[in-house]
Amino acid sequence: MTIKISDRAQAIKPSPTLGVSALAKQMKQQGIDVINFGVGEPDFPTPDYIKQAGIQAIRDNFSHYTDSNGMPELRNAIVRKLEQDNGLSYQPDEILVSPGAKASIITVLMAVCDPRDEVLIPTPYWVSYPSQVEMAGAVPVLLETDESTEFKISPEMLEEQVRSLSNPKALILNTPNNPTGTVYTKSELEQIAEICLKYGIMILSDEIYEKLIYDGESHFSIAAVSEAVKEITVVINGVSKAYAMTGWRLGYAAGPREIIRYAGRIQGHTTSCVNAMTQKAVITALDKDDGSVEKMRLEFEKRRNYLIEQLNAIAKVSCALPRGAFYAMPNISYYLRNNAKKITNSVQLCEYLIQNYHMAVVPGAAFGADDYVRFSYATSMENIKKGLQRFADGLLSLTSK
Repeated sequence: MTIKISDRAQAIKPSPTLGVSALAKQMKQQGIDVINFGVGEPDFPTPDYIKQAGIQAIRDNFSHYTDSNGMPELRNAIVRKLEQDNGLSYQPDEILVSPGAKASIITVLMAVCDPRDEVLIPTPYWVSYPSQVEMAGAVPVLLETDESTEFKISPEMLEEQVRSLSNPKALILNTPNNPTGTVYTKSELEQIAEICLKYGIMILSDEIYEKLIYDGESHFSIAAVSEAVKEITVVINGVSKAYAMTGWRLGYAAGPREIIRYAGRIQGHTTSCVNAMTQKAVITALDKDDGSVEKMRLEFEKRRNYLIEQLNAIAKVSCALPRGAFYAMPNISYYLRNNAKKITNSVQLCEYLIQNYHMAVVPGAAFGADDYVRFSYATSMENIKKGLQRFADGLLSLTSK
């Protein structure tokens, strides 16, 4: 007898980014020299002062359940962080601590979305947004952008789309953006917020890359536009990217008390709480600073500058300058339409590159943008140089007779 898998589970696609990394690791285990641009995590260790706080928590036997929404001390630390970094005033009961920002997002979506509610998502998007919207029973509605607009939506585009919908509920906004590195300005966010206020659209603002911004620019949270905007916004953040703590698994949501209360109720029946030692370590991460975050940011900026210059030097490739995060999204459409290998999409191209040139990038199709591939420059400069040469050679081979 075979038990039928649910329609919900069958509709969920596997994560393409994790799939690329898994294939690259498998090839490396076979002794193949693979350059992996697919991984979305810093290649630096967690700073020592944070590690020591986690170790001390273990030695102190701090290893039991905490409050489901997060330790009061941690939520207070997050409140202080949001006030200091973003000019946002919250109370501890407006904070939800989750096992990763990904968990914060799905929990909030489940708290606010009913079946057939529509959630607007600009493309290119982080791979999990559409699947998480569907898991919450809602409908993803895609807003297509490209490099001609720096991968940004305009207020006019947003309003036109909202007016065409039956049940518009929320907008997911990710700045700095994965996969493009796009960063919205304060003025742009003010205009988007005005449309959301006009139509009563909730804003889910994913700001996980906020500390990784370049060229002397700074992050601005859309929730800081006004008190009215703050009341319709849930800010998502965490420690994975800025503090190189991807494996520690801690993210958080800050938003209207009622939304956080119900999201916390859902979390209480799913993950219970983030592991206690991680919570202790994150208090230290947020309250102290040994300069590690800035050192990482400067190294990422150096790598970005080199990567973008070299990508744009490849014939028939164009790549917009990412303003934040650690990703680049080059346009490879010419090679999809002009090759002798019968390659017609970004998935086939990425398979060809990893199999024949031993370099891994993520197909743009995974992000809703098939004319592109995504590079992560969270890898050494040596790897970037070697991998770029393999990328250029691989593209050139497509047009060789």
